[in-house]
Amino acid sequence: MFSLSSVVAQTLQQNRAVVALESTVIAHGLPFPHNLETAQACETAVRESGAEPATIGILAGQAVIGLTPEQIQTIASRDNVAKVNLSNLGACLAQNRWGATTVASTLHFAKMAGIKVFATGGIGGAHRGASESFDISADLNALGRYPVITVCAGAKAILDLAKTMEVLETLGVPVIGYQTDELPAFYSRSSGIKLDLRADSADEVAAIAAQHWQLGFSTSALVVAPVPAEDEVAADEIKNEIDEALAAAALQGITGKAVTPFLLSRIAARTEGRALRANIALLKNNARIAGQIARALVNQESR
Repeated sequence: MFSLSSVVAQTLQQNRAVVALESTVIAHGLPFPHNLETAQACETAVRESGAEPATIGILAGQAVIGLTPEQIQTIASRDNVAKVNLSNLGACLAQNRWGATTVASTLHFAKMAGIKVFATGGIGGAHRGASESFDISADLNALGRYPVITVCAGAKAILDLAKTMEVLETLGVPVIGYQTDELPAFYSRSSGIKLDLRADSADEVAAIAAQHWQLGFSTSALVVAPVPAEDEVAADEIKNEIDEALAAAALQGITGKAVTPFLLSRIAARTEGRALRANIALLKNNARIAGQIARALVNQESR
């Protein structure tokens, strides 16, 4: 079903901290060579926080948890890497294809391997106009299904953030602001949406998640951390670029899985790389925070 790298397997066996990392951001989210550099930087951030990174991907039909640097480089540079969610995961394995795991499929493998913390950039959610299109990311159902602490910078700013929060509440997923009382908006630190839950330390996040699961719940605990202040793109500025990118996608008939990478690429170009820099910065920041949380969770469980 999947293979564990020897380092990840040994770390889990010794009950030490591990952080899962997705590979869609490597294959589809960032342009080359930024994708490769960022993947390496995220793994470094996890290690510097005291945990072991486990980047997950699918290599010729084999799911691998804990990709080697060479395997990450291959996923970063290949053209035929599928974007793998829960609906096409089985087909990708059966057909011996190469695949990059989304939030949903990474959560699935993290749960199977016993990894309790996962870092990503921004989760998928309810798309704008979802009340008509029913375009809601499988990430949300996965967050409602897998007991893994998920660290992100909120939902991607191209989405309907308010509707995304409503779905998360319906699914019983606690959304915890990390040193913030407001939902981050991916590129921006502010969305105008207030949060009910806040934690100011990794220990506090770990305690909330542990209590949540001890009560018998089996959802993720979603930790939302703002992009570093020096790297953010102001909400008012990014709104105009998102609106333009959405209009361009509609005009060109871009739908389904192709929408998000198209929008992110166009926004990065129109902001002269500032959105790309924000994306990279938040990915590294989330990886650092996730490493701290994974270590805190292990320390609590060992008491």
